[in-house]
Amino acid sequence: MKKHITILLISILMFSLIVGCITDENAADTGSEAIETNHSSEEDTQVTTFFNSTTDEAPKVYMTSDISPEGLMAVYEAMGRELNGNVAVKISSGEPGGDNYLHPSLIGDLVQSVNGTIVECNTAYGGGRAETAMHKQVMIDHGFTAIAPTDIMDEEGEISLSVPAGQHLDEFIVGSHFENYDSWLILSHFKGHAMGGFGGAMKNVAIGIASANGKTGVHSAGNYDDVSQIWDAFGNTPQDDFLESMAEANGAFMNEVGDNVVYINVLNRLSVDCDCVASPAEPTMDDIGIMASLDPVALDQASVDQIYAAPDGQDLIERMESRNATHILDYGAGLGLGSQEYELVNLDA
Repeated sequence: MKKHITILLISILMFSLIVGCITDENAADTGSEAIETNHSSEEDTQVTTFFNSTTDEAPKVYMTSDISPEGLMAVYEAMGRELNGNVAVKISSGEPGGDNYLHPSLIGDLVQSVNGTIVECNTAYGGGRAETAMHKQVMIDHGFTAIAPTDIMDEEGEISLSVPAGQHLDEFIVGSHFENYDSWLILSHFKGHAMGGFGGAMKNVAIGIASANGKTGVHSAGNYDDVSQIWDAFGNTPQDDFLESMAEANGAFMNEVGDNVVYINVLNRLSVDCDCVASPAEPTMDDIGIMASLDPVALDQASVDQIYAAPDGQDLIERMESRNATHILDYGAGLGLGSQEYELVNLDA
């Protein structure tokens, strides 16, 4: 059995700030209490790697400061990868009450240009998107149905994806409609995150396309697989094990989709809280821009680097460091999911 997080504060934090649509009025607390980052015992830390880079060339991360429909199109086109067939556009639909999610007025042109379907899964932790009917209403209320078809991928059940690399997960449980799509646009609002420290491309995959049971599996590092156990998962899972499990879930996703995926992070409304919080803290730093890459590790690493480079990023930096957030990038790179070294291409130059 993995070590337990025993600090009572963490239980309180999980109930009030946890990603996945808790609507507690205290969700905007910007405290930076550190979460334990203990690993399992050394005998359990052998990591199987699966993915191997086919090139020594650093992946490119494209960036623009133009946070507009035109800016989104520019970074997408710069990647040079066409999305074919039935295209899933994975966003966060945003918890009712919050307004930091990526708005249809920003993403509509891009979604329509790829003839995409906006996809989501129900949450595991309550809130306004825990059931399909209420989640569909959020899609309407937040304007997404006005720009594209929408799909709650676990409306009709779930399927299991094999996890090819790592030490925690044997399977990654996702919404059953996952298999309906040929290509993927992982379109993420980069921001803080109550558990992960930050939420970017890798979190959007690991938690966002998981069913409620799948979310429980990731949060528990594979120790639980039923949504009724979600609060046990929060309370009993070492922080680094959770971060590592998110990386492993990305490996399962990448193993299924191959090259049929692109990743975009929008660095605006940079709250310390996730869009899944009904009353997120107001951002204390300025917007930065839009970044895109074919490599999710490089993209999230570049996004983190932009926060550290910003003169006003201290609150979000404290949130990330208190959760040991960049461990997901270290571990993901170790699995071969991508590179923490990258070439930054400024499209504004």
